Amino acid sequence: MDVSEALARRRMTRSFTGEPIAEGLLVDLCRSALRAPTAGNSRGVEFLVLQGVDEVAGYFAASTDDRWRQRSARYEGLARASAIVLVLADPDAYVERYGEGDKASSGLGAGTKAWPIPYWIGDAGAATMALLLACEERELGCCFLGAFRGADALASELDIPEELLVYGAVLIGRPDGQDHRSASLDRPGKSRASRVHRGRYGGAAQP
Repeated sequence: MDVSEALARRRMTRSFTGEPIAEGLLVDLCRSALRAPTAGNSRGVEFLVLQGVDEVAGYFAASTDDRWRQRSARYEGLARASAIVLVLADPDAYVERYGEGDKASSGLGAGTKAWPIPYWIGDAGAATMALLLACEERELGCCFLGAFRGADALASELDIPEELLVYGAVLIGRPDGQDHRSASLDRPGKSRASRVHRGRYGGAAQP
């Protein structure tokens, strides 16, 4: 499967069979995904793999509450994920790297507030997308969940160092075919073609 095919086929899977996935495969997927861009070779993105029923349940216990679980039409399908990969970002790794001699003129070594666009967020997004595509290549279902709630509880439960940010989670498993179609797919908005500009913003790009 080439990259264009993987991009075209990729979908967010939110209902899984619960079938176990070999730990070796998960490690391979994560190592492949960490080939994603890393600004200044800072290598400030890490993955934490949660695998099996108990660890997956622990993730949802920390990151959701009873009210959400009871009203979510997707919770049961999501909870059958075979594994969850937490995407972690280390801002200090970037500040330190950009304080080194060859990067010091950027001024970004002064601290996290010096960064108008945090590279650690961009790198975490790139690594996440690489992992989603790697799963697609292996014919695994996956989806991304943001760290909207419970990040502190999750970090405490899993001994994640306080300097690391929980960027989000990639759920991985075998699709069970019972996924609910997302209403977002029917949301009106700009087409892909209209979001590609040429020469200046608003300039049409030829197909």
